[in-house]
Parts: sequence; structure tokens; C-alpha cells
Amino acid sequence: MLEIVKIFSSDLETGMYVSSLDRPWLETPFSLQGFRLESEQDVQRLQEYCQYVYIDSYKSVQDPAIIRRKVRNRPRKSIQQLFNDRSLKKYKDGSSWGEEYPKAQVAVQALSEGIDDIFGRLAEGGLLDMVRVKKSVEPMIDSIARNPDACIWLARMKQEDKYTYQHSLGASIWAVALGRQLGLPRSDLRSLAIGGLLFDVGKLGVETELLNTERPLTDEEFQQVRDHVRLGVEMMDGSGLMNQDVIDMITYHHERHDGSGYPEGIRGDDIPVFARIAAIVDCYDAITSHRSYARAIPPSTAIKMLYEWKDIDFQGELVEEFIQAVGIYPAGTLVELSSGEVAVVVSEYRTRRLRPQVMVLLDANKQALTEIRTIDLRSQATTAAGEPLDIISSLEPDAYGIDMTAIQL
Repeated sequence: MLEIVKIFSSDLETGMYVSSLDRPWLETPFSLQGFRLESEQDVQRLQEYCQYVYIDSYKSVQDPAIIRRKVRNRPRKSIQQLFNDRSLKKYKDGSSWGEEYPKAQVAVQALSEGIDDIFGRLAEGGLLDMVRVKKSVEPMIDSIARNPDACIWLARMKQEDKYTYQHSLGASIWAVALGRQLGLPRSDLRSLAIGGLLFDVGKLGVETELLNTERPLTDEEFQQVRDHVRLGVEMMDGSGLMNQDVIDMITYHHERHDGSGYPEGIRGDDIPVFARIAAIVDCYDAITSHRSYARAIPPSTAIKMLYEWKDIDFQGELVEEFIQAVGIYPAGTLVELSSGEVAVVVSEYRTRRLRPQVMVLLDANKQALTEIRTIDLRSQATTAAGEPLDIISSLEPDAYGIDMTAIQL
């Protein structure tokens, strides 16, 4: 008998133990560690948020029926079909990692300072300064267009404090990286950068205690958090923001492919395509970042989760392109090598994603090295002893006490 089974929420019964959901826990008011359904009210509440869930049959009072969803074979859309009014292009790297990194540092610093200033003014009741917004994102867009790895590294290095501000920085970078992968023109990359920066701006109007609480939210509290979408749209009124793609990202970034999102519960192609992109980068940055109520998960785990959620929460074609854009081991990912050493991914080769360039930080005994060295796994396949050298797993950002923000290149 299988321990974990996947069943429709309509088939739930009291006594079943819910181990995971069909969407990230952070998008629901439930606790993060799983729970047993004790009453019909519990069942009905779960059905409001989930189309299906995963049940731990060993922890359940009764053995739940195993109900497998039918695989829906549907024709996949081409990227050009998603953007049929755009002329797409294929980007090529215009600089190496070493050449781009100092430029990316300047670009991301400018973006971070811009976010602090823009959000600070809005928090005090001021209007959005669109001139400052555009000025803040331009250097980052230029850097990602040349070579996205350096900005991706810096997105992974962002500080844990001021989560809303830093989440906006990360989301903006991931959105542009995905836009580059899709081949979108420069004007669209700018829209994605601005939309990624602004789509969560309404959280400035939500009580900080609710955003940072470690306990499960009540229905009323969860609705207050959801209300950040409406607040964000209202904050843009009178700001001079005329870009419909950006407005769509703010308005619909919590809508879901299967219609289970909010605020309108629209689904599939009814969701504006830039909002579909926003939903993916919002989720990815959130679950790979430390928050007050949840630890960051490794990027490779996050990618697997996004893949499981494709065609449910997120459009499958866009999920697949996002995975291509950031890779399984994006720059800034802590990894353990088959040698036992711990390293951080410095740059990816978009044609050989499993063998990037890494910087070794800890030896096989997990002790800090006095002299950090860089290994190009594309050209070095064995250790000095002749043993195979591979990445065996990615690690949480603070594994073995490593302070990612203190790493100097």
C-alpha cells in the first residue's frame, strides 16, 4: 500500500491526514506541517482552497481510497502563440561571467536603492515616481540581456530583512530572466521588470504582524493579506502608470491556471499572460527565500515543485521556459559535490545545466577552506584521486552555517 496518495478534495473525509496541498502552503491559511481533518468544517474549508491534496495513509484514521487524476493530454502552445502580437528574438550572451559581474553589482545596487526610495515614498502615502522606477530597472535589464547569471547570483544573495522590498528585487530579476528566455523585446523586458518590482506593493498597506506571523491565519486574517492586491491597484491610481501589462501583473498575479486563485478566480487564457509570468516568479522567489514563517527551500526542490504545479497553478509552457531560464542549479545555489565538498554555483552554462562552474567553500569534512578555489565542472569531471566529480544535491541557503551574503568573489 502506498503511504502518500493523491485525491480530489471532493473525496476528502474526516480522519484523513493532509500531508501536502496542490499549491504552496503560503497561498493558504493552513499550518505548514500537515494536519488531520477532524470535522466536516475542516473538510469544507480545505475544499475552498484546493482542488486536490496529498493524504498520508499511515497517519490517517482510515485507509483513504486511492484516486488518481486522469492525465489530460492537450496540445502544447508554442511561445509565439502566447505572444502572437510580438516579434520574438533569440538572445545570445554578450559578456562572460567575469565581465558581467561588476556591471551587475552596480545594476542591482541601483535597483535596490530605487526600491527603498520608491517603497518608502509609497509607505508614507506619496505617489509612485515612475521616472525613478524606470531609471532603477534599466541597468538590470541591460545586464540580464547581456548575461543573466550575474544578476541571478545577486538575486540569490539578497538580504533576509525587509522581505517585501527584497522579494520585489528578486521577482523583478526573475521576471526579466524569464522574458529573455522567451525572447521578448526590450520594451517587454522593461514591463516585466517594473511589474515584478511593483506587483506586491499593496503589502505596504497590510499589517506587518500578519505578514510575518508564524501561526496559521484565520479566514479573516487571510482575507486581509489577500487584500494586498486591491490595495496595490489603488496605490497605482493617480500615479501616472499607464502600462497595461504592469497593471495586469499587479491585479492578477495571484490568479491560478485552474481558476483557484484570487481576486476574481479567472483561469487559463483569461489570465493576462504577463500576470501568468508574475505568478511563477512570485512563487519561486517566495519559496526560495527565508521568511518569518518558513525556511527557504533549495532551488532544485523549488523547480521540482513548480513542475508538479504546472497546468494546475501555472501555465505549463511558461513553467518549462522558466526552468530553462534559471536552471536546476542557478547561480548562487549551494551544492554538495560527490567529493563531499560544499560549493556555491558561480555561473551556469545554459547548454549544460548539470555541470556549472562552482566555487568550493568547505572541504569534505565540511570545514571552511583557507583558500577558496573555482572548479569548472564542464571541463573537470574527476577529483584529483580520479573519482567522478558531480553535484549530488543542492542545499538550503544557510547550510553548515554559511552566510551567503558574506561571499566575496
